[in-house]
Amino acid sequence: MKIVVATRNRHKVREISVLLDEAGLGFEAVTIDDVAPGAELVENEDTFEGNALAKARQASAACGMPAIADDSGIEVDALGGAPGVRSARWAGEPCDDSRNNEKMLREMQTFPTGRRTARYRCAAAFVDGGRGLEVVRSGACEGVLLTEFRGGGGFGYDPLFLIPSLGLTMAEIDLDEKNRLSHRAAAFRALASALRETPLEK
Repeated sequence: MKIVVATRNRHKVREISVLLDEAGLGFEAVTIDDVAPGAELVENEDTFEGNALAKARQASAACGMPAIADDSGIEVDALGGAPGVRSARWAGEPCDDSRNNEKMLREMQTFPTGRRTARYRCAAAFVDGGRGLEVVRSGACEGVLLTEFRGGGGFGYDPLFLIPSLGLTMAEIDLDEKNRLSHRAAAFRALASALRETPLEK
């Protein structure tokens, strides 16, 4: 089945493509820019699940095929769960990882180690608008925010997000390891499990 991946974030496309391959669902993934480059993907919901479903619905409608989308971000306990769904745009438009991370360092500079807990959260959605089929699942990865950047990989807040069990940040692990334990991996594994129990062929 050919499906459209509803994102223009090339890092996400790479991660999602690997996760879809590993799921063994037989999807042939194309990006929204491949099939509908002019399509607008609006995400103005107040939950990760709402945004993932919104983007998948928009992509499915624009392309006339099933679509898959995710929405993810970081929730910091000391900041009352912020930035949450605003993670990508926390430092303002246009989205910029460097400015977001610098803001995170400023916001967290007074908090001791014991109060720097955080989690990455992700919701993954599959929508087949032609059949009215919608499936959404979520995943999370717990961590601790550092006071300085570590690692050159990943994207988003990865250089500040320490995985306690590994003693490494998300930016210090390779894609295979990230796809084993990340919030996005957990969400897509749960989505794939749900889709295996859903008849997808017309």
